Amino acid sequence: MPSKAKIIVSGIAFWYPLGGVAWQFIHYLLGLQRLGYDVYYVEDSARNVYDPIANDFTPDAGANVLAVSRYLEAVGFGGRWCFRGHNPTRIYGLSESQLDQLYRDADIFLNVTGAQEMRDEHLKIPRRIYIETDPVVSQIKVAQDHMTTIGHLAAHDTHFTFGENIGCPDCLLPAKHFNWLATRQPVVMSWWQNSLQPRRRYTTIATCKNKGRDINFAGENYYWSKDLEFLKFLELPRLSKQSFEIASNPDADSRELLEQNGWQLVPSIPLSLSWHNYASYIKSSRAEFTVAKDQNIRLKSGWFSDRSACYLASSRPVITQETGFSNHLPTGAGLFGFRTMDDILAAVDKIESDYEKASRAALDIAENLFSAEKVLRSLLSRAGL
Repeated sequence: MPSKAKIIVSGIAFWYPLGGVAWQFIHYLLGLQRLGYDVYYVEDSARNVYDPIANDFTPDAGANVLAVSRYLEAVGFGGRWCFRGHNPTRIYGLSESQLDQLYRDADIFLNVTGAQEMRDEHLKIPRRIYIETDPVVSQIKVAQDHMTTIGHLAAHDTHFTFGENIGCPDCLLPAKHFNWLATRQPVVMSWWQNSLQPRRRYTTIATCKNKGRDINFAGENYYWSKDLEFLKFLELPRLSKQSFEIASNPDADSRELLEQNGWQLVPSIPLSLSWHNYASYIKSSRAEFTVAKDQNIRLKSGWFSDRSACYLASSRPVITQETGFSNHLPTGAGLFGFRTMDDILAAVDKIESDYEKASRAALDIAENLFSAEKVLRSLLSRAGL
């Protein structure tokens, strides 16, 4: 491998142009660059892109390209990105000839989220690494011999997953055909240095109602929507002395139930249209309280949120629903896993009994376990690079 290997990072930044997604890829790009790699961001997909204003999908990527190119340029990636979408004759960023040359020169292809379709050009790149940020469905489909999923995964030579508990004795997910290596979200710590005074509210940013990835496994349905979990803890604001806020888009019935029980709600789309506003919301929060998806909870995948990693990096404690992640991350100080309401209330009491201590513990976890240089150096080392 050359001393300054050329890496293409691919993902869903143009496809889904919201703040949390922006930060996910900024961390990969800057982290790899800090390790000395020659890094580019490329999406080369025939999918329609998501229009957050219309809340629908469209073949017209113009607005998304404008939004995403601005932050890529702001973090030093001007001239190092390319989007070729639904209309294959229209290319943004790199020219078609520059993209073709990049494909020929690239040493490593990182398919972060696994959403990029594998083109012939990708298959000629010497190393192709799959980084799964949302486990469960792919493992189950492979176990059910779903050939499209198996073929897509097989186009990569190494497979990483945020499901850190996969393969452990208490994880109920199958691990057939592929050797899943554990990884987690890299975070460039300097971008999350936090001088903001925390508000009184425990917050989170979430899409409450998700569709399309519920799955049946071993005769049971496993759900991919967070609203089902939030509704299990409706009474939290009334049982706690703290204030709880969700930046989200709940349906009318869920909104009514949450507000009746004392939850504060703010719309998530205006907040998430700006990567700066997204970060400021996290930094100004007192702590994060959030839930996980049923799939990760019951199957104990060990998944941990990239957003929660940003709360920790901002010195903000995190209380999040247990998925098996506590087998791999330290809990009980800056980070708390919960199963029951009593667990949540105990975590809140622990945080509030010494907030400064909890904040320092949160930052320590981020520095030791989520620092981009550490996470990505480990990932590439275990990939044999």
